[in-house]
Amino acid sequence: MGGRIMIYTFLANGFEDVEALAPVDVLRRAGLEVTTVSINETKEVTSAHGVTMLADTLLADNNYDDADLLFLPGGMPGAENLDNCESLKEALVKQNMRGGRIAAICAAPFVLGKLGILSGHRATCYPGFEGILDGADYNGDVFVTDGNITTGEGPAAALPFAYELVRLLKDDATAEALAEGMRFKHLMSEE
Repeated sequence: MGGRIMIYTFLANGFEDVEALAPVDVLRRAGLEVTTVSINETKEVTSAHGVTMLADTLLADNNYDDADLLFLPGGMPGAENLDNCESLKEALVKQNMRGGRIAAICAAPFVLGKLGILSGHRATCYPGFEGILDGADYNGDVFVTDGNITTGEGPAAALPFAYELVRLLKDDATAEALAEGMRFKHLMSEE
């Protein structure tokens, strides 16, 4: 890809800490620009585990037509709060219609499922949410990319899911170097 890559991570009260911040961290380590977006009235967002943070911007303050990736972390009630945000759902539908990348992890793929975005795509999610992935071919993998959609299973999938996003948005070498440098490959080796 040439030029500036624009990634938006949407945060709602009740987001899963690891699923939001591990991918943001990995993507930024890869030199990619990630903007955290609060769907609340203020930039303050509180995670499912009581960690309050300030997002970079508010949902209404951006035009998402330039997005290379729209990313939804999971967590409950975070994913439900994302699903209740009409302007976010409009941005997701527009992104999908133009073939732009969308990623969701854990419970958040159900937001895409309810919008019909997963129809005809292989997808994964946190066990128990597969019934809401309308039209998807659920496979239970740690993460899966099918076309413009990447989905992840849950908190433990946050790092491999993030490396997959780096691979898609940048290249294999950068993703591999990050996985090695962050000691992920060492952790996963069978030594």
